[in-house]
Amino acid sequence: MTNRNRMFSLLSGVVLAAMATSGALAQEVTLKLHQFLPAQANVPKLVLDVWADKVEAASDGRIKIDRFPSMQLGGKPPELMDQAIDGVADVVWTVVGYTPGRFPTTEVFELPFMVDDARAASCAYWKMFDEHMKDGEFKDVKILGTWVHGPGMFHTADPVETPADLEGMKIRGGSRLVNKLLEITGATPVGMPVPAVPEGLSKGVIDGTTIPWEVTAALKVPELVENHTEFVGNALYTLTFVLAMNKVKYDSLPDDLKAVVDANSGLEFSIFAGGTQADADGPARQLAVDNGNNIITVSDTAAWQEAVQPIYAEWVSDLKGKGIDGQARIDQARALMGGECKGASAKY
Repeated sequence: MTNRNRMFSLLSGVVLAAMATSGALAQEVTLKLHQFLPAQANVPKLVLDVWADKVEAASDGRIKIDRFPSMQLGGKPPELMDQAIDGVADVVWTVVGYTPGRFPTTEVFELPFMVDDARAASCAYWKMFDEHMKDGEFKDVKILGTWVHGPGMFHTADPVETPADLEGMKIRGGSRLVNKLLEITGATPVGMPVPAVPEGLSKGVIDGTTIPWEVTAALKVPELVENHTEFVGNALYTLTFVLAMNKVKYDSLPDDLKAVVDANSGLEFSIFAGGTQADADGPARQLAVDNGNNIITVSDTAAWQEAVQPIYAEWVSDLKGKGIDGQARIDQARALMGGECKGASAKY
């Protein structure tokens, strides 16, 4: 080898080493994002795609996020959390309540008439996750965001204004705790995935459903039932969600790409996600108005509040059996939503 070739080889080695050190030759990372809704639904379109696009852009294209809607990677929605833990998917979005009892502390935000603002609740949820759940219930997975949707409510064939109006109705319940409310009032809770609601309503399998306004448009609920019951103040219920990542996959990222994921995770993202979902309620509600449907607004919720007290007592008792002070969690959630998280907004 000539001196010139030796010099060229030496310089090439130095350049390659420098590039590797700077990250210019870093391995491109592909993340599989799995969730249960169609790609055009509000959450994938307005929340998950926004998150994925921001991560890709902030990584200068070194992270690519492949999106798999409608359970395209296989399995059923209740399996999503285990898919994230086991690495079947790298990132999942899921309803925490799909596995009732597994993540009990999150249910504090699913208690009936507990939440009145999705942004404040999503803020409080993240803070309580960081304090109580990160190294406990969720220790096997990397949680990127925690949030709730806008007010859950009734959409029924016959009007519902008081708890007694539910007696004898078959209602698709939005959560384990809402099902308990239905049982208390004499209704029959029916387990049914959200995509099955339109067929259930059209065939009379159910007399109504509990979902937030945001979901009604895609399901064409205002065309299938004429009555909608919303509540002034605290919502009938909310569901808790998480965006979760496989821990091994996260730990395998170089530090600068971990920083990209971290910058798009946490409190601000959680508030953004919950607020975005709640903001989608308005346009969907307008469709029911335009259709001439009967929208019942319950301003005096005293009878409802009284009806759900046994659910609170049972929940506190259940958590005590798990070694968790449920009343302290209720008090903390209320303090956060009414205090430092009140009026929360996201800069995400």
